[in-house]
Amino acid sequence: MDKLITCLYRRPSATTRLICFPWAGGGSIYFAQWARLFDESVEVYSVRLPGRESRSQEAFALTMDQIVNEVTHTLLPKLHEKAFAFFGHSFGAFTSFATAVTLKEKHNLEPVHLFVSGVSAPHSKSRSSAVKKSELSDEEFLRYMSEAGGTPKEILQNKDALQMFIPPLRADLRVVENFIFNKPENHILTCGLTCFDGTEDIPHDLDAWKDITSGDFNIHKLSGGHFYLKDPANEKQLVKYITKYLETAEMDYL
Repeated sequence: MDKLITCLYRRPSATTRLICFPWAGGGSIYFAQWARLFDESVEVYSVRLPGRESRSQEAFALTMDQIVNEVTHTLLPKLHEKAFAFFGHSFGAFTSFATAVTLKEKHNLEPVHLFVSGVSAPHSKSRSSAVKKSELSDEEFLRYMSEAGGTPKEILQNKDALQMFIPPLRADLRVVENFIFNKPENHILTCGLTCFDGTEDIPHDLDAWKDITSGDFNIHKLSGGHFYLKDPANEKQLVKYITKYLETAEMDYL
């Protein structure tokens, strides 16, 4: 499991595990460090995808199924131990959602809450009209990275650093651009679902996420752009919201 998961703060007595899925091109360390902001009731697992960090020599995942199958196979024993929730930002929102659907359909398991951030629902019509960023020229791709934010200027200005940073980002974008999900006729999950977004990010179709679940549905917008969550004040606010929803879900779970 240590190949897939980074857990910097082990909390055996935690009542809930929060499993975090990275944004496109992202590693596991950012979300693994979130654990310091939660109390002892929450243990944070952060997913490390192939092609980055200690898995840098592995080939990037080519499909969403490939990611979901590895996460599901590796975590399944842990998911039976205690309540768990998913959090995913942008690309990570789709990988966490796809994993939740597979767990529900194949193992009759689902998170007590699904937190998605910075992205339209997978079946939203807005996705079909979006430009395929993975196919942009190098110049256009750098402009996209700069406008999206979240990438330190020293990386954007360093060609050697970019050669390491761009390949996993392009690979993840290809995965999500080829991920097709049609609007479900019926709700496919029953857990609560909360959307987070930056007030200055491009508009996202957040309302469509409520087609996914019969559980409680909420939307919270915090100041900032696509990487609003990196702001320390927003981090604290996110943790506050997540903790509140997990406490409510835990009572229902028990």
